Amino acid sequence: QEGTTYNSYVIKGDRTAVVDASHALFGPLYLEGLEQALGGRAVDYVFVSHTEPDHSALIPALLERWPEAVVVGSKVCLAFLKDLVHRPFQQQQVKGGDVIDLGQGHEVEFIMAPNLHWPDTMFSFDRKTGALFTCDAFGMHYCSPALFDEDLPELLPHYQFYYDCLMKPNARSVLTALRKTKDLEVQTIATGHGPALKYNLPELVGKYKAWSERALEKAKAAVAIFYIGGYGFSDRLSQSLARGVTKTDCEVAMHDLAAMETQEVVEAVGRASGLAVMAPPAAQASTIQNLDTVVASCKKKQKVLLAESFGGDDEPVDTLGLRFAALEVPQPLAPLRVKAEPDEADYQRFEEAGTDLGQELTQKQSIEEKKAAMSNAVAKSLAKVSGGLYLVTACQGAAKSAMIASWVAQASFQPLGYTVAVAKDRAIESLLQVGDTFVLNVLGEGSYQGVMKHFLKRFPPGADRFEGVDWTPASDGAPILGEAVAYMECRVAKRMDGGDHWVVYSEVENGAVPRPETPTAVHRRKVASYY
Repeated sequence: QEGTTYNSYVIKGDRTAVVDASHALFGPLYLEGLEQALGGRAVDYVFVSHTEPDHSALIPALLERWPEAVVVGSKVCLAFLKDLVHRPFQQQQVKGGDVIDLGQGHEVEFIMAPNLHWPDTMFSFDRKTGALFTCDAFGMHYCSPALFDEDLPELLPHYQFYYDCLMKPNARSVLTALRKTKDLEVQTIATGHGPALKYNLPELVGKYKAWSERALEKAKAAVAIFYIGGYGFSDRLSQSLARGVTKTDCEVAMHDLAAMETQEVVEAVGRASGLAVMAPPAAQASTIQNLDTVVASCKKKQKVLLAESFGGDDEPVDTLGLRFAALEVPQPLAPLRVKAEPDEADYQRFEEAGTDLGQELTQKQSIEEKKAAMSNAVAKSLAKVSGGLYLVTACQGAAKSAMIASWVAQASFQPLGYTVAVAKDRAIESLLQVGDTFVLNVLGEGSYQGVMKHFLKRFPPGADRFEGVDWTPASDGAPILGEAVAYMECRVAKRMDGGDHWVVYSEVENGAVPRPETPTAVHRRKVASYY
């Protein structure tokens, strides 16, 4: 919504280091800017925080311009870079606690922070300036002229959304990284995306800690997601899976099959109650060996989801599915197939599949917790708070979604706004972030039953919820229901954490009443522990 940045940094002592590169799209622009920042100095070191392409794609160009530069990274990082650079280069492997002295007080200490959100991630800490270079961790997709975190209320929704998408699936790794860095005298966190953090460090770092602790405390089950870094769309699609799983209060552990030892695979499978496996390249022997270990280590009580990576040489998911079936390991969802370069609808489909897998693992406990949350008397009295019936619809590119809603209430006159409560594991939740637009369709008395029955069905991941439904697109593409007695085109202004729901405050931008004589349908419940 607000763009993003790909941040690269220069540390100047007696020797000069570049921390991370940038996206391949910005090649000439990045190299020109780097030359200006260097002011004629040569590059002595390139510190690679991790090898995700949006931060490392221009490292070959850096080494072509400064071939004597020493590339510094973790063991896994340097192994990945060999496949990226395709020629010999000077390198230095570092471990946690190692220090490189650039001179003039710039002693740079390295902290291993795997899985944030790449298996080879490391932080770099410049002891002179107090700058902690964290790449993706503590970042956000936000672009403005401000170099630092000046407008905290504006930044927080983007900061939390970025955490939810990329860091929450690795909450345990977040807490480990925080423990490793707690004694450092950090003055600035130099992130890979968005503004550097300087003015609100205690609050922003504290939120990472609180969010991660909460994610683990609430976890009802654990899911291990196995992907293959740098192969096809495996990493990006697996992130959508992870995002969906975390909506269901499951702990997620992301594992790159191409970078694991056999014992690590066995331990990862053993800790999980659910597994999601992205198809690895069939010709990559070491990764296939790790895949064999996943299959051999799983148990009948676990549940497995298989997905294609669209890498051009995927191990067939049907064959893999037969191997799990032979072991009587349940596969509650059909394998996810990808027949073309993924678009918004594919990422939505993977997220919905992750949510479905998480719900398979947590549904029984979730129902029991709802029943235990209130006494029978309270449940019956709260149920007397009635509401209307509505259909919330949203569209972003090729992705569309909808949900029946009854927890809707006007909240302000100026601006004209209202709230709608959205369960955190709803598919549509990802399309209702701050700044997103949607349509609130008002259902009419006596005519809502067909609509309600249709949209309360359990749809498989990626299914077209509007097939056979009469609708027209609003200005943003979101469906306006043909049977709606009224509708409003809205924009999300704020979101409040309401426990197992988001309370979404939105402002109305347009609306109409196609059926003015028909009253709004009213929803009455017997108990408040269900919708």
